[in-house]
Amino acid sequence: MYKHILFPTDGSDITRKALQHALTLARLNGAELHVLSVKDPFPYSAISEMQPVPPQDFYDAQERVASGRVQEAVAAAQAAGITAHGETVEALHAWEAILEQAKAHACDLVVMASHGRRGVSALLLGSETQKVLTHSTLPVLVVR
Repeated sequence: MYKHILFPTDGSDITRKALQHALTLARLNGAELHVLSVKDPFPYSAISEMQPVPPQDFYDAQERVASGRVQEAVAAAQAAGITAHGETVEALHAWEAILEQAKAHACDLVVMASHGRRGVSALLLGSETQKVLTHSTLPVLVVR
């Protein structure tokens, strides 16, 4: 049924739980797993001399963290006998990057976590999962 599953990860505990669902679905369907971690862009300000971290240090740290998240999920997939690919991308909005990567890899399912924020917290923080659900044209499995 599913041949290419996209699994976006932010390294959180709930995302690790979602990984188990993605691995199970991939194994049952003989699907490939595409692991994605989205990096934040450098927070440029009008007063560039006041930056607490030089841009290259920021980029290096972002890549190190994102790559670690991806490698963890890819290793879990490979240990389960599942073909997995991973990548990191920089994006202002994670939900847009998730949908772009799903399209680029011809994914037929997105498996992602939801932190379950409600009320004012959800309104203020927004929900990348909610935005993926709203804008996606393919199935999305949300794990809570």
